[in-house]
Amino acid sequence: MPIENKKSKITIRAIILSFLLVIPNSFISVQTPTATAMSLVYPVIFNLLVLLSINILLKRFFPKHAFTQAELLTVYVVLSLTTIVSGLDMVQVLVPLLGYPFYYATPENEWQSLFWQHIPRWLTVDNIKLLDGYYKGETTFHTIEHIKAWLQPIIWWSAFFFMMLMVMLLSNVLIRRQWTETEKLSYPIIQLPLRMTEDGRSARFYKNKMLWIGFGISSGIDLINGLHYLYPAIPLIPTRSVELGQYFTEKPWSSMGWTPICFFPFIIGIATFMPLNLSFSCWFFYLLWKVQIITADAVGLGKIPEFPYIYYKSQASGAYIAVGLFALWTLRDHLVKVFKTAFWSSERRKSQNLDDSGEPIRYRTAIFGIILCMFGILAFSLRAGMSLWIFPIFFGIYFTISLSIARIRAELGPPVNELYRIGPDMIMVQALGTRILGAQNLTVFSLFWSFNRSNRCHAMPHQLEGFKLAEQAQMDNKRLVKVMIVATAIAMPVAMWFYLYTHYKYGDVMWSAGYEAYSRLQSWIYYQPSAESKSTILMGVGFVVVIVLSFLHTRFVWWNLHPVAYPLSSSLNWSMSWMWSSIFVSWLIKSLILRHGG
Repeated sequence: MPIENKKSKITIRAIILSFLLVIPNSFISVQTPTATAMSLVYPVIFNLLVLLSINILLKRFFPKHAFTQAELLTVYVVLSLTTIVSGLDMVQVLVPLLGYPFYYATPENEWQSLFWQHIPRWLTVDNIKLLDGYYKGETTFHTIEHIKAWLQPIIWWSAFFFMMLMVMLLSNVLIRRQWTETEKLSYPIIQLPLRMTEDGRSARFYKNKMLWIGFGISSGIDLINGLHYLYPAIPLIPTRSVELGQYFTEKPWSSMGWTPICFFPFIIGIATFMPLNLSFSCWFFYLLWKVQIITADAVGLGKIPEFPYIYYKSQASGAYIAVGLFALWTLRDHLVKVFKTAFWSSERRKSQNLDDSGEPIRYRTAIFGIILCMFGILAFSLRAGMSLWIFPIFFGIYFTISLSIARIRAELGPPVNELYRIGPDMIMVQALGTRILGAQNLTVFSLFWSFNRSNRCHAMPHQLEGFKLAEQAQMDNKRLVKVMIVATAIAMPVAMWFYLYTHYKYGDVMWSAGYEAYSRLQSWIYYQPSAESKSTILMGVGFVVVIVLSFLHTRFVWWNLHPVAYPLSSSLNWSMSWMWSSIFVSWLIKSLILRHGG
């Protein structure tokens, strides 16, 4: 909690240190995909821990020069915003898309005749000779030919992502007060960095015996299992013990698919930050999804193409849109006040006690900034080949899903937010079909796969958490937002540069991102699938389920099933399958402690 009434100063040395650390942090992050996939980004926490260790020495020998909480949190916010851009679902998907359709085109896949003519050359690299070093490695990016080939795509994509992230940042300025001060959402993810850096109480945090017991258990398991990998004679401590699906081989039970039981200490720990009803809802709905799939197969729906994938992904798409629209609906009164504050005269604002002087950016400036950036995104998209009528639908869906991700993180703080193949590209293809969209729009969809693939490295919740940290630590949010804007501006070019440097040296191992995008595009153009009525109906089912659950959740205190857990637990092909049993353990331990330990 804040311990002083005046605003904590964000110093020049904190700003300089933050941007100096961006360089090694981005360099490491582009080479470690899974470390950036979690809501609590590991490399950033590691940097914070190193600075706190240095701060112990500073407090002892140079107390006047010790870092304050505001300075440490400034570093945390800057590194969070830049690391996610270097992460698994941003630059690590974007760069592989830019040369893949040219380098891997063959007479057999017919990519040259199918869609080469639709790919904007100013956003990609089509020189096979220059791409050879990127895919095979053992060379350097730092040659005139390589830099010249990649410089234009780096500039254009950096500008595009800057405008997109600015729309999110300025939107967060508009909604921050309602979620942070009025609804007082808990922001579970920031609790660790906040407690790690808190002035006057950090000693109590680090002297907590339970902290070190938990640290010892989790690090001990990882250490022993790491040694087992190197020296098999050392016994393994099983954390990935059982895969339930292997025991069900007959229909319809076999349709449950991959269902591992795993116990990861870090997931158990992070899940304790989640409200009890959400952790319960996550594992409950995960099992309910499995029951749904088995039941659907039993009644004959298993004959649907792409079952069970289409069954749960379509529902999840509608569910995430419902979460975003419901969040927007609950913001309606606040947004009316925002527009009144932005455009009414000072006399009328004073008469209704409307004031935005305490906001990071004035509401009027934020609104005009959003409009300006949206026009920039529109110009970029049209030049890339997107049709004008497609633009509002595509980005309307995208920013609605973005709002739902931000709301989920602010209120509930799940360990991961994975939306694999849940985005405007898939939703529009399933709802409208490929013929009405056309090959040119479908090609742009494939280039935009970089920010629609899984959304694990989504910027909007990190930006919002930065504002919450500023409020909790009483930091100067006006200065912080300027630092955040600069961090946003440099994040993409720095990340792309380091990614290219690394892969010209070692070769590209993230080939799957390009394969996913362009093999899908090949299928769309070649087979021209029509609108899928079953998918659209299932989207509607997911939408209605979340709306009904939201109504029950807001009306009845005793209702224990949280609506956002329905889409959140639908990641059956990856994250929730790994996490559900650990979340169950966390829920069980926490509920027993609250029930019997107070």
